[in-house]
Amino acid sequence: MEALCKLHGWNVRREPRRVFDAVLFNNEVDLLSIRWNELNPYVSEFVLLESNSTFTGRQKPTYFALNRRKVFASFESKLTYGMIGGRFVRGENPFVEEAYQRKGLDGLIKYAGIDEDDLLIMSDVDEIPSGHTINLLRWCDDIPEILHLRLRNYLYSFEFFSDNDSWRASVHKYRNGKTTYSHYRQSDDILSDSGWHCSFCFRRISDFVFKMTAYSHVDRIKFSYYLDPRRIQAVICQGMDLFDMLPEEYTFKDLIGKMGPIPHSYSAVNLPRYLIENAGEFKFLLPGNCIRV
Repeated sequence: MEALCKLHGWNVRREPRRVFDAVLFNNEVDLLSIRWNELNPYVSEFVLLESNSTFTGRQKPTYFALNRRKVFASFESKLTYGMIGGRFVRGENPFVEEAYQRKGLDGLIKYAGIDEDDLLIMSDVDEIPSGHTINLLRWCDDIPEILHLRLRNYLYSFEFFSDNDSWRASVHKYRNGKTTYSHYRQSDDILSDSGWHCSFCFRRISDFVFKMTAYSHVDRIKFSYYLDPRRIQAVICQGMDLFDMLPEEYTFKDLIGKMGPIPHSYSAVNLPRYLIENAGEFKFLLPGNCIRV
């Protein structure tokens, strides 16, 4: 590890920092399982907050609680779990409810026992840092106070690789009274090739419908037929956009280059270890298996 730290311009520590992985949970049971198994050897405490409300103010089941004993029992010894009741304000901007839940996660992180100079991973469930990235950061001194992680972007499964431009995930040296949980750019420091972002990577068509109507960008559903299961299935297999949106790019060159379907990838190289070791269970996330149930 000393050699790896020095390659990045950092010194090695005598012992690793504690690492806290904190997430807001919606319904991403499969991706959470892959994420926690990837990070488990390096994380001291998993912190998870879920609500009985979507960001759009709809009542929802507490999916983690329903799957806690069956899927996540092996993580109980290092789990801090919390449930926050939704406010159910009709017609409100979804980002208001999202901010309310993120503030609740701040309190849960403190309750979990985080302390000065511990590392805190801030990322959505589907933004999965690689284990070797987190192991590197916990062992190295002199790393930035806030370090963004550049992740490989995938859509629907690991068959549709989009780009390397996912950057919102971040790792923070925790500072008492200063560090707050957020999901936007907070630093110019970024570590490349740090993991995977698998967006809308769900097992069931019903999960796609739920996510489309539950998350903060619900305004993208401009027509009711967007939620037609037959349309969603066709879009998944073609690598097209669920909302018929143009790519989010800043130059015409990049915009034109990304228009149309995402090319298929048939590689399973450099994917999360637990995914590969349990390929039968997570077949829907691997190339050539776009049909959903």
